Amino acid sequence: MKRPFLLFLPFLLFIAGAFVACEEVEEAGKYDNWVPRNEAFIDSIKGKTGDNIVASLEDAEKMEIGTLYAISVPTSGTGVNGTLRPQYVYCKKLWKTDSGAYPLFTEKVSVFYRGTFITGEEFDGNFDGFGATDREIPLPLSDPLSENSPESKWPTAFNSPSEFVVSKVIAGWTWALQYMRVGERWMLYIPWQSGYGASGSSSGDIPGYTSLTFDVCLEGIAD
Repeated sequence: MKRPFLLFLPFLLFIAGAFVACEEVEEAGKYDNWVPRNEAFIDSIKGKTGDNIVASLEDAEKMEIGTLYAISVPTSGTGVNGTLRPQYVYCKKLWKTDSGAYPLFTEKVSVFYRGTFITGEEFDGNFDGFGATDREIPLPLSDPLSENSPESKWPTAFNSPSEFVVSKVIAGWTWALQYMRVGERWMLYIPWQSGYGASGSSSGDIPGYTSLTFDVCLEGIAD
């Protein structure tokens, strides 16, 4: 009775191998031309930012909702061709407040966040926020304390914030967080030089040369 199964075994192994091969091709295809695609994504953001630079807390106060700005990262970055160039994190406010405190370099913060690749694929996060492919975010957002419409994608009671020390995260986060007031919500567009660099994350989940997009809600400064 085992003979028919043995006859079909080579065929089943062939089918299984074909599925694995297809998955490997799809995975490889997803990252084809990864470096130029990520560079082009950031260049498009940079082009829309123009000369809007945030270099002080006073500048951060004047940021307009929905407008792109650049924040200098005080480390030199190396381009893919090996040349040194100034590094920036690109950002825009989705929600602003005039009263929240600014976190310090050494402080721990509580945040809701969602991180996505240039494809819109989520790689990390704790709420269902906006991603890299959400170019037309419906502004102004609804008030999270009153109507809180689904289109605004605010964190819900089912989400829990995470805590990080400002100085212990990727450089793009470190310098952007210090310009955010508690209660504000920003989109961050981080070049690979201020993210996980040419080697990617230690877990292997984020490839090298990856531009990162984050939707960040700064909930508070932890004790």
